[in-house]
Amino acid sequence: MSTSRTVDRAFEGALYDTADHALDTAASLLAADPGADAELARRGEEFVATAWRRGWQPADLVRIVRRELDDVHLRLVARLIRAQAPHDLPRGPRWAAQLDAVPEASAPPRADRFSHATAVLELYRLLLRLPTLEPLEAGGTEGSGQAGRRAPREARPESRALARIRALLAKAEATGYPEEAEALSAKAQELMARHSVDEALLSAHAPAPDTPGACRIGIEAPYEQAKAVLLDAVADANHCRAVWNEALGFSTVVGFEADLEAVELLHTSLLVQAEAAMTKAEAAQRAGGRKRTKTFRQSFLAAYAHRAGTRLRAAAEAATAEAATAEAAGAEAGGAGDVDLLPVLASREAAVTDRLEHMFPETTTTRLRGAGDAVGWTEGTRAADDAEVGRRRPLR
Repeated sequence: MSTSRTVDRAFEGALYDTADHALDTAASLLAADPGADAELARRGEEFVATAWRRGWQPADLVRIVRRELDDVHLRLVARLIRAQAPHDLPRGPRWAAQLDAVPEASAPPRADRFSHATAVLELYRLLLRLPTLEPLEAGGTEGSGQAGRRAPREARPESRALARIRALLAKAEATGYPEEAEALSAKAQELMARHSVDEALLSAHAPAPDTPGACRIGIEAPYEQAKAVLLDAVADANHCRAVWNEALGFSTVVGFEADLEAVELLHTSLLVQAEAAMTKAEAAQRAGGRKRTKTFRQSFLAAYAHRAGTRLRAAAEAATAEAATAEAAGAEAGGAGDVDLLPVLASREAAVTDRLEHMFPETTTTRLRGAGDAVGWTEGTRAADDAEVGRRRPLR
């Protein structure tokens, strides 16, 4: 029997029949034919390429395998992603960064051929059933593999502003003093707003103005709803829009590239700060003889997201207003400020909304569940105040 026929028979039984005995039979076929190993790996690379055509990206694939399967499957999909990459067409810098972040494709622990074949078939069964996702590049061309597709954006070196924002947020996560974390997060949001304004003005002067892009950010269990609300608040404060896919565990954020980078940085940092504050609040509650529950934690994170969003928007609006005033004064003085900032920003907001509506013509709202613990809400609000992002004097 040819190795291709062995793989075909195994797939017919394992991938299109969900019964356990079908998987066992298919794994036995593969285990008995070592010559089929190369063909089996090649088929796996085809599954990965098909996932890319369906709108998935490397980080998405790693995330769904980690969420649905086990470590052995994660190692297998990492090897497939890295093996398929040299055969792929050039893609954008965000894609390249995701490839770099794919876990090292180390060899799985020694296992018998039957166990290995079972794991491979379980992974392929998942890959085969992946739904089509909304393409992240405008026009739906990046990652399509079609001729004549839009050229990917070139990678840009990280700006000094983003490097400083990253450093401020790292300090905010590391400090054990709420007041210091508050000041550091505040300064980071202020710099984000200024950086967004600078990028908007540069684009307005460019021969071909920038267009909105999109990225996906994983929302990890537990308390996914509250974490998605926090991401939505961060996105809204930074001129982006977020749509949560509860079933697949991620939110798609739409916005201009500099703003997307800011959202990824700030959301990650605030989530770290929120979880640290929640752990501290729970310890204090237990010390007082009160048992904390899942409802407490959900309420804590929901309140934190609500309060932090209010602070973020206030800080961003203040920084933008200050920049608009400075730009107008420069124009009146005959300086470099020859662009009216507010119409530029309004145009970018409209472009983001148009892109969102094109990607997601139908969205629904959902009620936040499980946030009825009053103590948890109070503690979450207090923690968000400690990470307040209102205006502060510049740090020296």
